[in-house]
Amino acid sequence: MVSTGKLESRKGVGHSAAGPAAPASGVAGTVAEAEVSDQDMLLFQQLFKQYIGLHLPLSKKALLQSRLSHRLNELGLRGLAQYHRLISDADGAEERQRAIDLITTNETYFFREQSHFDFLTRELLPLWRDQAHLRVWSAASATGEEAYSLAMLLDNHRPAGSWSVFGSDISTRVLRFARRALYPMARGQNIPRAYLRRYCLLGTGEYEGHFLVQADLRAKVEFAQRNLTALHEHDDGLYDLIFLRNVIIYFDCDTKLQVLRDVIARLRPGGYLIVGHSESLHGMALDLLMHSPSIYRRPP
Repeated sequence: MVSTGKLESRKGVGHSAAGPAAPASGVAGTVAEAEVSDQDMLLFQQLFKQYIGLHLPLSKKALLQSRLSHRLNELGLRGLAQYHRLISDADGAEERQRAIDLITTNETYFFREQSHFDFLTRELLPLWRDQAHLRVWSAASATGEEAYSLAMLLDNHRPAGSWSVFGSDISTRVLRFARRALYPMARGQNIPRAYLRRYCLLGTGEYEGHFLVQADLRAKVEFAQRNLTALHEHDDGLYDLIFLRNVIIYFDCDTKLQVLRDVIARLRPGGYLIVGHSESLHGMALDLLMHSPSIYRRPP
């Protein structure tokens, strides 16, 4: 990768890809080896649906086991039912958030589904050339790659224009990662070379194999936790463009419709909503006009 500068190793602030801690003594392997029962699965289905709207089908038993087993071993718990009691308790909010972080964490990369960024460059930015300020929301931003991809593009094409990018996610863990903006090289393989030179610092020393998004660009991107099933708790104003990609597939039909309506309510008339290529809004009663598959406009 080519960069305008280098991110040098400094004692005390290094990025560490440390592996998981050793399991609690005497219980190692207990959860990993046990089969997840239908009853256990039902308990977690109900809990995740209640708090974040996530639909976790019975077919995802292996995922539940793989994401939570290490944490149970750390806590010295011998079964998922014990862990469920812990995180469903009134005093279990902190551990419940940790469980949410574990079950929802998904890796992504810069400029994923490139055609959406091409559409923004080719059609939307010329359309909004004379608009004083653009507000863009990356509504399921995960570790921040989508939000920073949007920021790079906006900064490059609107150097004198005012714009802002807001990235949100349900997971506090991935938001911490996003704010730090330090990524493995593999995540940036789709970043245009000119953007790499302008916006990224190449890691050296203990940062080798990573790059850091430049501070000036990081300062223009805000991250905060948002629960897509409880957007009424925040007044974030209206956006010109909302990316809601590769997240509604994890909701059941009723929750999906509720989330979409709440998100659209935060899209200004004439603004655009972009969903993932594998996601369809066909047949849904929504205040949207389809521009092309995965790209929708709210009527003016």
